[in-house]
Amino acid sequence: MNPRELFYEDLETLRAEGRYRTFAELEREVGDFPDAIWHSPDGTRRIQLWCSNDYLGMGQHPKVLEAMETTLRARGAGAGGTRNIGGNTHQHVELEKELASLHGKEAALLFTSGYVSNLAALGTMAANIPDLVVFSDSKNHASMIDGIRSARVDKVIFPHNQFKSLETELIKAGSRPKLIAFESVYSMDGTIGELERFCDLADKYGALTYIDEVHAVGLYGREGGGKSQELCLAHRMDLIEGTLGKAFGCLGGYVAADTLLVDWIRSKASAFIFTTALPPYIAAGALASIRHLRTSDQERSMIHERAETLRQHFRKARLPFMEAQTHIVPLIIGDAVKTKQVSDRLLKQHSIYVQAINYPTVPKGTERLRFTPTPLHNDAHMDHLLEALQECWRTFDLPRVA
Repeated sequence: MNPRELFYEDLETLRAEGRYRTFAELEREVGDFPDAIWHSPDGTRRIQLWCSNDYLGMGQHPKVLEAMETTLRARGAGAGGTRNIGGNTHQHVELEKELASLHGKEAALLFTSGYVSNLAALGTMAANIPDLVVFSDSKNHASMIDGIRSARVDKVIFPHNQFKSLETELIKAGSRPKLIAFESVYSMDGTIGELERFCDLADKYGALTYIDEVHAVGLYGREGGGKSQELCLAHRMDLIEGTLGKAFGCLGGYVAADTLLVDWIRSKASAFIFTTALPPYIAAGALASIRHLRTSDQERSMIHERAETLRQHFRKARLPFMEAQTHIVPLIIGDAVKTKQVSDRLLKQHSIYVQAINYPTVPKGTERLRFTPTPLHNDAHMDHLLEALQECWRTFDLPRVA
């Protein structure tokens, strides 16, 4: 078969299954979030964003913008190269110190995204610890899966939060080195990993703990250090991975651990060594965001109130959402084509943007709309959303809960 024929057939299959990804051309406006401008085929329209991972609206916070603008004017746009050759700026060093302090660790290391930090750190550890077995939660993010897979290491995928199964597999591994990889907040379901039980098993069987806090940093804990901080378990995590691109509103990823482990990853990880560093103004903005959220609990309190208010609206309307006590509210439709139809109708008819989540991001039959209310979604936004969803449920004759 001609490769181009294969490309065409694959894309047609995705379209037929309702899994073909389309991207709305959007522009956010400072001061108006969660409102935005949609460049539709018929011209520009104002819409409301309901699925942004800028969970706290820090991407437009005055302290963040001021830090970025000042650094951009003073230090320029780019980093100048890799950290090793020309891009190890003062802003990178200060940000890593802040991240280490946030998580109660000795050191931290920046990457260009959360995906890259998982790929690099997990991949490096898995590939370079002799005879290692990696134990990975079945709902771990694709970046964690790719990091483990890239190392071609022995791995065990255990059912989500199923500790009897995990312990059985740990016992089978005997005296081999072990690493347990899990998340704190699982982004598609809004569920929470049972962190203390992971730590207890790691202690019992001599395993390293690797936690992805991407969807928790900034949002949980007394300073925004994530679920491990909230539960006073950070000291039991050998490595904490996080992002600067979600609740902190900027760009980049990182890992935090003791000095020895961070130095080892810094010295071994190709995805760190051979890539251009984050621009200094991005690092400055992230630093300002973290410092603000370490001292302000207002944003965290508001987002959890907004999420619970949205769940109450969904309960009253008998809409089939997943009951998870986090800031993520998934609304289950269970059919790829209908999920895409509802997403399209919300945008075109009601000026509401929430992306359809289909396989392989979630299992087939659990297709959904994933809502992420922020502190800036007011009651009027919620009322408009509920009216729009009610109309869509009637239009497509979708089931409700009893």
